[in-house]
Amino acid sequence: MQWDKLLTTKRYGHEDLTPEEVGRSHFHKDHDRIIFSSAFRRLGRKTQVHPLALNDHIHTRLTHSIEVGSLGRSLGIRVGELLQDQLPEWISPHDLGTIVQSACLAHDIGNPPFGHTGEYAIRDWFKYQAPAHYLEGLSADELLDLQTFEGNAQGFRVVTRIENHLFDGGLRLTYPTLGTLLKYPWTVNRAGKKGKFSCFNTEREILNALGRELGLIQLGDDYWSRHPLAFLVEAADDICYAIVDLEDAIELDILGFDDIKPILLQMCGDLNYEDEIFATQASARRKVSALRGMAMENMVESVVAAFMANLTEIMNGQYSGELLADGDPGVCAGLQNAKQLARERVYPDNRKAELEEGAYTTLGTLLEAFCQAAFELHSLGSEQLSYRSKKLINLMGIHSPEPEWRLYLSYMRVLDFIGGMTDNYAAYLARQIKDMSAN
Repeated sequence: MQWDKLLTTKRYGHEDLTPEEVGRSHFHKDHDRIIFSSAFRRLGRKTQVHPLALNDHIHTRLTHSIEVGSLGRSLGIRVGELLQDQLPEWISPHDLGTIVQSACLAHDIGNPPFGHTGEYAIRDWFKYQAPAHYLEGLSADELLDLQTFEGNAQGFRVVTRIENHLFDGGLRLTYPTLGTLLKYPWTVNRAGKKGKFSCFNTEREILNALGRELGLIQLGDDYWSRHPLAFLVEAADDICYAIVDLEDAIELDILGFDDIKPILLQMCGDLNYEDEIFATQASARRKVSALRGMAMENMVESVVAAFMANLTEIMNGQYSGELLADGDPGVCAGLQNAKQLARERVYPDNRKAELEEGAYTTLGTLLEAFCQAAFELHSLGSEQLSYRSKKLINLMGIHSPEPEWRLYLSYMRVLDFIGGMTDNYAAYLARQIKDMSAN
């Protein structure tokens, strides 16, 4: 791969090169378009780890995305400074920082209500609860898209299809920002056991156009190598996840400071580090803050070193590792210990489990109602729709399907509508639908 193609200023949906505006570059425009999109704003009411938390200090998808973006910008600038002599003349290190930051800000923009629980709820509804006749006529790949619903793929759909210019380029971001956003640049048939992919069948042609325009290495049909900067987005996300999950657990009294102090020290690269704050009566929140910055700085150094050490393989499309795992051994060990602690003590929390069960019920109610309406519209046409289904179709607004569409496309529009909901709105609307059904 070549940097002059990887960093083109062309944007999807507006193929001609556009003049720069005074005071901001093409890539700053990407940043601003994401920040001012309604999909980004709704992340403020979407679950990060703990659904519908009453504690205002708990991270939402919005605060998480902003923090990931901050780290991503640092990573992009640092790498840009080290690669300056290899970059095109129109690119500065700060441009790389902006590209990575923009992709970080958008990396969760397609997540449904209730976080990863919402993804599983949607998948399981189409696997186990959807009436069989709803799914007749779907191709194997179309059915797999629905049964392996992925927030990453929905995010790619949001920025290229839905936001701003509906089915006419979406946010019309530059190709480098879109490429950096694609953590898994392939379709569902290569998702593997973990169900990870970044492109539904509805966006296949966009994925392939993106790969060709950026000069990514094609590894198979609808299957491309990652953009080199995508590895920095992944690292920034992992750093925040590792630390943020533990911070939130302290806020919710699931963990104490002494539980996570040794892990943060490990990530700092200094097991003997002691600060006067630890000897005071400072709150656990202040103590964590004192270590967080130091840990993140050390982890950034580790990621940058790993990126440069693996640059040849990355540029050849042959690198399949993770920068955090291939960097400083202490950072890698601390990250693994953090994930293990979260698995053992945070994720099994009873309150969290209760709320996740509620999320399953909420999304099941919404999917049952709106998929039934979409199926009726497809089978009977708009004139024969039941009164309830008409109301539900109208409620979908810009996402409303048309009678002549294939069922797969209609269901994808249902997922656009439900997936874009906040936690609160999803819970509210499900209650309204239940009340209507009861009456």
